Order: sequence, then C-alpha cells, then structure tokens
Amino acid sequence: MAASKFKIALVQLFVTANKSENLARASKLISQAAGGGANLVALPECFNSPYGTKFFPEYAEKIPGESTNMLAKAAKDNKVFLVGGSIPEEDGGKLYNTSTVFNPEGELIAKFRKVHLFDIDVPGKIRFQESEVLSPGSGPVTFDTPYCKVGLAICYDIRFPELAQIYTRRGCKLLLYPGAFNMTTGPAHWELLQRGRALDNQLYVGTISPARDEKASYVAWGHSTLVNPWGEVVAKAGPEEDIIYSDVDMSYVDEVRSSIPTSNQRRADIYNLQDMSKN
Repeated sequence: MAASKFKIALVQLFVTANKSENLARASKLISQAAGGGANLVALPECFNSPYGTKFFPEYAEKIPGESTNMLAKAAKDNKVFLVGGSIPEEDGGKLYNTSTVFNPEGELIAKFRKVHLFDIDVPGKIRFQESEVLSPGSGPVTFDTPYCKVGLAICYDIRFPELAQIYTRRGCKLLLYPGAFNMTTGPAHWELLQRGRALDNQLYVGTISPARDEKASYVAWGHSTLVNPWGEVVAKAGPEEDIIYSDVDMSYVDEVRSSIPTSNQRRADIYNLQDMSKN
C-alpha cells in the first residue's frame, strides 16, 4: 500500500558559470536536503549552467554524462528520489532542455525534454528565443514513487494547462516544474500559474527556480514554491539560495477531489482533451 504522506525538498541553487562548482554545490545541497528528511529532492532548471541560448551549446552534455553521473551517485548515496532539474542535453546533433529522474538506487527512471520552448518578446522588457538553439521534446513523462505518480515538465510548460490536465488523467497527484522565470514574468505570473495548475487539477504543484543572481545575463526570479490541491502556497523561498521543505499528503488530494469532484463532472459531450502522445 502506498504511503499517504512524504516530504519533498525543493533546492533553489545559486548557479554560476563554473560547471564543476555547480555540480559540487548541488551534490552538497542534495545531501543536506536528504539529511532534513526529504524523500524526494528536486533541483532547478539549468542547474549545471547559466541560463541562456549562448550557454546551451557550451554546457551541453550527453546522457549519461558528467552531470547525470553526479545525480545518480547523489540519489544512491542519499537514498532519495532525485529530480535533476534540467541540463542542456546534446543528442544526435540536437540540443534539448532535459530533466532526468533517479530512484534511491541511483537508476535513471525518467527523462523529460521541455515540450514548449520559451520564445517570447515583451517589448521594452525581455526577448528570448530558446528555439534558436534548442529542439522541443516529444511528449509528457511520468514516474512512479511509493507515494504517488509524478508528472514532469519544465518552466514555460506550466503556461499550457492541457499538459497538466493530461498528467492528471494519467493519475498524477504531484507535478514538478523546474523553471527559471525572469524579473518580468516572475512577479506577474510565477505564483499565479502554479496556483492555477494546482487548483484546476486538484493536486500538488512544485516549482524549482535557480537562486537570483543580479549580475547574470538572465536574472531568475527565484521564489521556488509548493502549492497544495486547494490552491494554497504551503512553502515558498525568497530570491536567495535555499532549500524549502514540505509534507505532501496524498489523503489531502483525495479529500479535495472528493469534496469538489470536478473530474467526474466534465462534459465530454461538449468538449474533450485528447492525449496524443505515445510516451
């Protein structure tokens, strides 16, 4: 029988231009999170490199590679489920923004490539085009734990409610989004989107940002967060490097879904969502 409650740790890592330094720091914080009682630990988007199209080719690795080898060892040494944020991945001459997941035995159990690439142009504020360098992934990815099924996505993917709905239909009770929102979209949309996905799907949503570096070419908003199925923020970091912890209670997911049974009240005669992925 699955345990009804477990502890999650979201690691808001301060990322530098030194990959070896990033990996060593991440390894240390994973151990710290496990020491704090976490059963599942998650890192931020691009935890091994600065975030930016000019950095992706330079820092890209194959999987397995230096960064994922560290993750496998850290998961095994600390006996935790580990969501390795994301790294720039090189495969077959293409680059991807890729998240890997390892079980407490250090085995790779899931790999998700960012589905929706971050291409935006907010006049006078920010322009960013991931598609200039990266290729998109092919579909949703879930992984199983003794506690619940978890859905995985990255940053800009959170803006697409259909993906979260598909994960919910696949049986997920927790969605994790490693993400690096910026100083324009962060204060405007970061928490709002998380609460929307959690409330619409009546599940937990965790977001994991890099810590804010005011000197970086791309300044992350920070504020890694966990939201419960009622849409409440139950844990939230500031802008600085930090680890935030929270219990994730599966019985509470069931209670909310039973109290307001929207999943059983959908009108398939009026609208429908199709899961087209073969993943």
